Amino acid sequence: MSKPDVFLDNSALFAGIVSAKGAARVLLVLAEAEVITVTVSEQVLAETERAVARKVPQGLSEYRKALRHTRLHIVRDPSPQEVMAHGDIIAHEADVPIVVAAMKADVGYLVTFNRRHFIDDLAVTTRSGLRIGAPGDALVWVRQQLETEG
Repeated sequence: MSKPDVFLDNSALFAGIVSAKGAARVLLVLAEAEVITVTVSEQVLAETERAVARKVPQGLSEYRKALRHTRLHIVRDPSPQEVMAHGDIIAHEADVPIVVAAMKADVGYLVTFNRRHFIDDLAVTTRSGLRIGAPGDALVWVRQQLETEG
């Protein structure tokens, strides 16, 4: 049985790390328990670390410790050529590497809090072939996958 695999962008990873509750946290706890796989890219890790350092500097060591315990699957960032080849996949150019990394990782779900650039733009889902939603939506999908597989 393969585990459900979700890709977290920096907004979802940040929320899961700094919040003691919520769906993003539950996804990380499920990954720690090895029930699901949480995948991130190198860019997501770098962006999240910068956000933690800026917004919750006292939590930086806890952030790093949490990453070790969560057993994240870390994928390489897409090459500049791959990013350029998919430049029209999402309107916000800075998000192209995130979508391409999730596509290359072949995950079941891209998890984000970014409604404007990802969730509300249905063309991103169509072009990428990814399911995209907020952590709560991803949790519903994970539950369905586990019930189907179980």
